[in-house]
Amino acid sequence: MTDSPPIAPFAISLGDPAGIGPEIIGKSWEARGSAGLSPFFAVGDASAFAPHWDGPVQTIDDPAKATDVFKTALPVMQVLECGAVTPGQPSAAGAQCAYQSLEAAVGLARSGSAGAVVTAPISKAQLYSVGFTHPGQTEFIAERCGVSRQNAIMMLAGPGLRVVPMTTHIALRDVPDALSIDLIVERVQATARGLTRNFGIDNPRIALAGLNPHAGESGKMGQEEEELFVPAVERLLADGCDVTGPLPADTMFHEEARVGYDAAVCAYHDQALVPLKTLYFDDAVNITLGLPIVRTSPDHGTAFGIAGQNKARASSMIAAIRMASEAVHNRQALD
Repeated sequence: MTDSPPIAPFAISLGDPAGIGPEIIGKSWEARGSAGLSPFFAVGDASAFAPHWDGPVQTIDDPAKATDVFKTALPVMQVLECGAVTPGQPSAAGAQCAYQSLEAAVGLARSGSAGAVVTAPISKAQLYSVGFTHPGQTEFIAERCGVSRQNAIMMLAGPGLRVVPMTTHIALRDVPDALSIDLIVERVQATARGLTRNFGIDNPRIALAGLNPHAGESGKMGQEEEELFVPAVERLLADGCDVTGPLPADTMFHEEARVGYDAAVCAYHDQALVPLKTLYFDDAVNITLGLPIVRTSPDHGTAFGIAGQNKARASSMIAAIRMASEAVHNRQALD
C-alpha cells in the first residue's frame, strides 16, 4: 500500500472585500492550531485585510510557499489591487477583485496547485455590475470545470444533517412544474455518489421529502407524489439505491429521524435550508457535488452590516475548510 500524495494548500477566494470575508479568513487562520486546519492561502488583495483584521499577512507568488508561510502569517496570493476598502460599503473595484479572486482560485485548484477551493461570500448584485453573468459562484465554478449547471449540485451540511434541494432559486409556484421523475432520480443518484466520494460513505442512505403536506396523503393533497416521486423511488430501488420516500417533510428532521439517513433530498430551497439553518446556523457548509475539484463555502452572505466591527463569527468558514479537507482525503482514499 502506497502513502497518499501530499495535499496542496487550499485556495480561499477573498469574496467581496467590503464584506466579512477578509475577517473570517483571518480569524480562521488564527484558529488554525486549535481547529486543526490544513494549510490554506487567500487569493485576492493583501491590503484588503487591514480594514477588517489586524493579524499578520504575507504575500506569496507561488501556492507551494503557502505551507511554510502559514505557520507565522496568513499567506495571500496577490491577484488584483482593489483600492481603498471601506467595510460595509461595496464598490466596483472590490467586486472586480472578488471576481478575479474567484477566477484565480478555481484555476489553481483545476491545475492541482491548490488542493481545494473555499469561497468567501460575494455580493451578486455587485458582481453583476462588473460583468459577472452567472446565477452564483456554484454555476461559475461548474462552467470553469466543464460541468453543466444541472450536474453541479448544492449540498448544505452541518454536524448532524445534510440536505440537497432539487430546485433552488426559483419561485415556489414554479417548483411543481420544475420537478420530474428524471430530475428526482438524477438528484438522488448524484447525492449518493457525492456522499461516497466526499464523505466516505460506502452505502449511502437517502431520505426523499415529498412536495406536499403529509407527502400528498395518497393523492388527497396533491398528485406530485403519486405521479412523480413514487415512480422515481421505484426506479431508484431497482437500480440498487437505498432511498426512502416520499416522506412528509414535517417529520423528517427531528433528532430520532435524522439518524436513519445520511442525506435528505428535498423538493425546494426552503424545505431543505430551513431545518439545516435552524439546527446549524453558525457552522453550516455549502459543498458542491459533481465537480472534479473540491469546493466548499460558508453558508452565509457578505454581512455588510457588521463588516469591520470584529463581530463576524468564523465558525462556518472554519467548518468549510475542515469539510474541504475531509472531502480531499476521502477522494484520495477512494481513488
